[in-house]
Amino acid sequence: MPLVRIDVPAGKSAETKQAISDVVYDAIVTVLKAPAGDRFHVITEHQPETLFIDRHFLGIERTADALMIQVTLRQGRTRETKEAFFKFIADGLHERIGISKGDVIINLVEDNLEDWSFGNGEAQYVLKPPD
Repeated sequence: MPLVRIDVPAGKSAETKQAISDVVYDAIVTVLKAPAGDRFHVITEHQPETLFIDRHFLGIERTADALMIQVTLRQGRTRETKEAFFKFIADGLHERIGISKGDVIINLVEDNLEDWSFGNGEAQYVLKPPD
């Protein structure tokens, strides 16, 4: 049930955006252990005047290709799991599409089961919690 928002610089090909989504999805299923098919991703392209990413914050060198990935997910993962998730995505994007690992910014936002409705105006996980 993670909800993923990905902000990328304008001009990325459809194939690149699909690859980014695929790597994030693979990390969600493999590292976070979400069920297959749990894919809810929004990718938004930004012109330079609407995407501001510091090129040197924390001593990490970033290029104009830097992107931000925000994942809203149920609370409860360990620090080690979160770190493995970050690494899986940075490594995967580097290997798959050549993006610098320094250009991958990831933020996790944790929530609870009752914070989700998957349609029909109902909180499905409150009515029938997942196994």
